[in-house]
Amino acid sequence: MSVEMLLDYKPLDLAMVLIPVFVAIAAVEILGIYYFKFKTLNDTKEWFLNIFLGVASFPINGLFGFITIAALYWAKGYQIYSFSFTLPTLIICFVLDDLRFYLHHRIVHRWRWGWGLHRVHHSSERFALDVGARQPWTKHFTGTMMLKVPLVLIGFDPIMVLFCGFINAYYQFMLHTQTIRKLPSWYEYIFNTPSHHRVHHGKNPKYLDSNYAGTLMIWDRMFGTFVKEDPEDLPDYGLVEPLNTYNPLRILFGEYWNIYKDITKKNITIKQRFMYLFGPPGWSHDGTRKTSTDIKRDYLNIIKNS
Repeated sequence: MSVEMLLDYKPLDLAMVLIPVFVAIAAVEILGIYYFKFKTLNDTKEWFLNIFLGVASFPINGLFGFITIAALYWAKGYQIYSFSFTLPTLIICFVLDDLRFYLHHRIVHRWRWGWGLHRVHHSSERFALDVGARQPWTKHFTGTMMLKVPLVLIGFDPIMVLFCGFINAYYQFMLHTQTIRKLPSWYEYIFNTPSHHRVHHGKNPKYLDSNYAGTLMIWDRMFGTFVKEDPEDLPDYGLVEPLNTYNPLRILFGEYWNIYKDITKKNITIKQRFMYLFGPPGWSHDGTRKTSTDIKRDYLNIIKNS
């Protein structure tokens, strides 16, 4: 199959094929929970909630996908070069798009407006394949999808960029499992794995703000955000402040409501309102809350002085 034929498959077509496959695999996993007995795996109610959030995210995000697609095709008119549709070009595009994802992922963890979107995915206190489907419905409104634009400007076709992003996302779905403990050491070094991604979902202080990789772990290793899973201190999943709800509206939009309440507080400055919107999650004008950086720093100080 040529690269051109591969890219003829539209994201919606791929989704229609891959979504049933993913749901079937997730169902097989949950049927095996009584055999594997992994912590926090067996919550059937949340399983159905996560599948609902994931399946519904495709048409809803797809409805607003024109925002990103329009930006990419606008950028195509200003390309400094035009790469041909070849396998080497596809591989290079995938690697660069993976770097784009690393930047996007790090931004939405460190920027509260972006965290309003990404908190949906991290709010589960379980770690199983269905959690990979627990996706937000507002991804085209954060602005980080515009990080794809430079890839088009330097010469990659918008279809190729979108295709690489879709394959990257599907790979990440499959990382959400406790049934695979470790893969061969060479693979663990180069690629994102269930072990690395479990760390990313951990709310343990030592695991905060780490392992942002999509497919390749080289970015975390390069930028100092890689943390190895400790078998003596396994990840405790979820948010530092749990949501404790199955209500999809609170899960999807609760942080946006919290942002609104913070930026409309009385007797705070314009700068403080700005920080409530664009500062790190957990920032507060009076210091009554803690960011993930604060929590991790306090933990490391305790370890250092113990």
